Amino acid sequence: MDVTDLDGVLVVGGGLAGLSAALAAAPRRVRVLSPVPLGEGCSSAWAQGGIAAALAADDAPELHAADTVAAGAGLVDPVRAGLLAAEGPGAVQRLVGLGAPFDRTADGGFVLSREAAHGRARVARVGGDQAGRAVMAAVIAQVRRAAHIEVHEGLRLRGLLQDAGGAVIGALAERDGVLTAFRAPAVILATGGVGGLYAETTTPAALLGEGLAAAALAGAVIADPEFVQFHPTALDVGRDPAPLVTEALRGEGARLVNSAGERFLLAQHPDAELAPRDVVARAIHAERAAGRGAFLDAREAVGAHFPEAFPTVFAACRDAGLDPRIEPIPVAPACHYHMGGVLTDADGATGIPGLFAAGECASSGVHGANRLASNSLLEAAVFGARAGRAAARRSVALRPSLRTEPMTRLSDPDLQRLRKAMSRDAGVVRDAAGLGRLLSLLDALGARAGRAGPLVAARLVAECALERRESRGAHFRADYPAISAEARRTLVSLEAGRLSRKAA
Repeated sequence: MDVTDLDGVLVVGGGLAGLSAALAAAPRRVRVLSPVPLGEGCSSAWAQGGIAAALAADDAPELHAADTVAAGAGLVDPVRAGLLAAEGPGAVQRLVGLGAPFDRTADGGFVLSREAAHGRARVARVGGDQAGRAVMAAVIAQVRRAAHIEVHEGLRLRGLLQDAGGAVIGALAERDGVLTAFRAPAVILATGGVGGLYAETTTPAALLGEGLAAAALAGAVIADPEFVQFHPTALDVGRDPAPLVTEALRGEGARLVNSAGERFLLAQHPDAELAPRDVVARAIHAERAAGRGAFLDAREAVGAHFPEAFPTVFAACRDAGLDPRIEPIPVAPACHYHMGGVLTDADGATGIPGLFAAGECASSGVHGANRLASNSLLEAAVFGARAGRAAARRSVALRPSLRTEPMTRLSDPDLQRLRKAMSRDAGVVRDAAGLGRLLSLLDALGARAGRAGPLVAARLVAECALERRESRGAHFRADYPAISAEARRTLVSLEAGRLSRKAA
């Protein structure tokens, strides 16, 4: 096995959080490991809606923070939410400085949309629904120019390296079957979410929670893994991954209807189509389960302007033989975002010396039980940069690393069985019977595959979902439909291969 040392920061992941961290770590040397070429296979580049920030004259960070706390159903850290909202406008302006071409009004202001559970129009967009792609293009260009950053593509995480004291001192990565130990005094995990664990997902299918699993296997505390957000409106045409139908369409006035043309959200929530995502997702799930179907009707709200207003969604619809200008769009909920993750402080530090985390694989405290729309890119930019600056300050001599057993691979047939089971039993609606069935499958798959990263991540979700005997935010238990009076976070770690609960 090859070993390579770096006196600097090792970033694992090439999305917005990881690249924001890499840029912010300057002038410290940074090595970025990405499983695919930058800009491909990361959720950041697929984001459509935009970036939420208090950019309008009638808005304020305090209002943004309040909406973030409210959406999180009692589990958001209000101090962290306040930090996110306060640093949001500056983060957007930094992206502008890198060349992100946000849509502008005639007087030079930002074109802002209102999305679900926001009290103001505060979502800055690019080309209607191309924010993620455009933002990532600007950030990647800056990373390619940065003299302090070297990028290694085609490397998949297989584990973390630790010294005898437990400190993380690098990562084990694989390319074409060859393992390499990349050693560094500070490691930032920015590996994205768990969407690929689900058969219905809007995220790249390669996102299998392997960063989450590696951190758990190294002893990190994992927070709230049961909270998985299902985007209400994925294009329901049998694609894998399912094309996202951005929430911005509902912000523009598109309506959700069933096959009879009834606006079923009107009876579910006073904000109807702009209710929190968990409410909308469950309502759509129920309509489809009842055989009535669910469709997003944008004919009146957008109509003939669809191609230029929402080009990404329009292209996906046309590719599926649909024309959203003249017909409603069939939609279904799909796994979209993981609120849980590696527990961190405000600077991305975990409880393990040398290990930091940022972006979707981290739990920074700002999403709680249900992420507020368009806060994901914002969190990646804000907390990615904070993690980069903090990691750059860590300077210790590298001690010998202990032997690390790489996470095993899961065969494709077993992965597909897992994905179907996760969507069925740990999806929009859950119960003890389904979660128990899922855990039995995980036991069987684990007997063959050992400690495969996807199995470790899936077990974190399933076991904690079974233990949470209430319905809160994105976690809905059909057998425990009420919310508990006590809002309690889940904090767990792996000890001898079993989950151990920590005091919240």
